[in-house]
Amino acid sequence: MCCLHGGAYAVAMSHLRNADLNLLQALAVLLEERHVTRAADRFNLSQSAMSRVLHKLREMFGDELLVRTRSGYEPTPRGQQIQSELAELLLRLEALLRGDTFDPATANGHFRIHCTDFATSQFGPILFPRFFREAPGISLTVAPLSDQSFTDVEQGRADLVITGVVAPHALRWETLFEEEFACLMSCDHPVTGNQLTMDDFIAYPHVVVDLLGMGQAMVERRLDEYGLRRPVGLRVPYFSAAVAALPGTELIATLPRHAVLEYVDDPAYRVAAPPDELPPFPYGIAWHPRVDGDPAHQWLRRVMRETATQVTGRAPREDGDVTAAADR
Repeated sequence: MCCLHGGAYAVAMSHLRNADLNLLQALAVLLEERHVTRAADRFNLSQSAMSRVLHKLREMFGDELLVRTRSGYEPTPRGQQIQSELAELLLRLEALLRGDTFDPATANGHFRIHCTDFATSQFGPILFPRFFREAPGISLTVAPLSDQSFTDVEQGRADLVITGVVAPHALRWETLFEEEFACLMSCDHPVTGNQLTMDDFIAYPHVVVDLLGMGQAMVERRLDEYGLRRPVGLRVPYFSAAVAALPGTELIATLPRHAVLEYVDDPAYRVAAPPDELPPFPYGIAWHPRVDGDPAHQWLRRVMRETATQVTGRAPREDGDVTAAADR
């Protein structure tokens, strides 16, 4: 650890004395939203007041921080650096003020989770009542999984991703359970067997849920291993949309098994096992290493882990049983 002495300490303290640290949280929100009006709404300020805050921040850091482009505001290189460091800094300051304990019953704050509509429908009925029963002062945002989800976690705009796509090396990853595939089709689909062969699978058009901007990667990667491609007839953003598209078509939807269980007895659909070449895939959570030891985030991960156990009937993993960057 490096310590500051004499003149170096005086210089460092002069920067702190001249800075308004209350503006840091506003800066974090501005860098997350990249939109002054949305940031103002989140911070309970008027748009003009948030604009003045941004002006003060630019003076404080000697940088524009956010610049206007055709698509909205984008952070400058200095803004990107600050955003990366600020997410961890605010967590450390919160922990310093709070101490080492976390009591969800009395805590205030906000969590942001990215996941699919499948995860919301499966976990939500158990997760949401428990979450708000145990932590009535903490608000929760559930955002759609997108190609920016992992980046949002890296940059502090999101706290957790729930997904069937293993996270990149910069993040922690924990497998909650192994999920099987199932194929859902219209009741009058030409394929009538209880299990699809690979010939059946690639002979008919598929409806693909476009996850993370790369389709259903867990399916495509398996097919790539055999040098195969499935014909895509339709791309949709949600699992529920894939299900709605099937009746009266020859489309095939390859979905997590838990997503199709409610359609087993529905006369409009037929469920079949996938080809043997499509084995189960890991379903899990991803987060940034900076929150490994944070009690609030540990509580959130524990709640997610135990929720997954109730949904699947499989034992949870311990909080330390994770896959780090060097292990993947």
